[in-house]
Amino acid sequence: MNAFETRIAPIVGEGLYGVKIATLQINLGSRCNQQCTHCHLEASPQRKETMTWEVMEQILEVARTSRCCLVDLTGGAPELNPHFRRFLSALHSHGHTVQVRTNLTALQEKDLETLPEFFQDLQIRLVASLPCYLEENVCAQRGPEAYGKSITVLKRLNTLGYGLDPVLPLNLVYNPGGASLPPPQALLEEQYRRELATRFGIQFTRLITLTNMPLGRFRAELSRQNQEHSYRQLLRQSFNPQTVLALMCRHQVSIGWDGTLYDCDFNLALGLPVNHGAPDHIRSFNPGIHSTRRIVTGEHCFACTA
Repeated sequence: MNAFETRIAPIVGEGLYGVKIATLQINLGSRCNQQCTHCHLEASPQRKETMTWEVMEQILEVARTSRCCLVDLTGGAPELNPHFRRFLSALHSHGHTVQVRTNLTALQEKDLETLPEFFQDLQIRLVASLPCYLEENVCAQRGPEAYGKSITVLKRLNTLGYGLDPVLPLNLVYNPGGASLPPPQALLEEQYRRELATRFGIQFTRLITLTNMPLGRFRAELSRQNQEHSYRQLLRQSFNPQTVLALMCRHQVSIGWDGTLYDCDFNLALGLPVNHGAPDHIRSFNPGIHSTRRIVTGEHCFACTA
């Protein structure tokens, strides 16, 4: 047992186990049109990893046999995968509820400009990263043009009903710019609503606050500023036992671009596939085994319980 499992032992006993597969989280590749300073996957325009249609076909079968409630597409920028529209169409035709995690600016890339209408037609749920409502903070994390592009796309999504129509949810995601925990979610959501509505007339469904994971580029920046140790200590000291039973890894399987199975997107970033006897590739997926598998944990897990 590692330090995290020792900490949660009074709650769950020895080891952390899955309880069901409500969500299939699928990483379509590491290529992204941005190169954000906080990205735990170190996605960028230079990355080449891309999920093939062959792996997607295997996922369609797994989605059927697992009877999951949600298929959650992420990246990189998932929109950049060449089979993106075809895959979404197939998932929709099979009756799956689909969610896409977008950085917003990808929807202004060449040949992707009509994706908002495509999303609307298929009633795709959207989770959009907007790390702050202030331009200065967004540009510091994502580059000088990111804020303006994001606002433009959000306005367009609103005109299509996203954030207004209950069947077209538009959830925004906030993460801190530095080595701190996010503020209370309800309080920050009020601020986002007020600022975005007042400045741009933008509406959204809800705000999700995320704690930065000490991995990838964010870890490199912590190390450069000699803050990694203190940040990890902050995560440990902020452990909240009420989070343990609802941890996302207990209710999902994450599928990498090459079909490797992980307990979560963070384990994917670390190259830690499912283990403890569970098959680690989609071609050997077993609903019974993977639903109740023992989860691979580590020091980084304290970020999910902070």
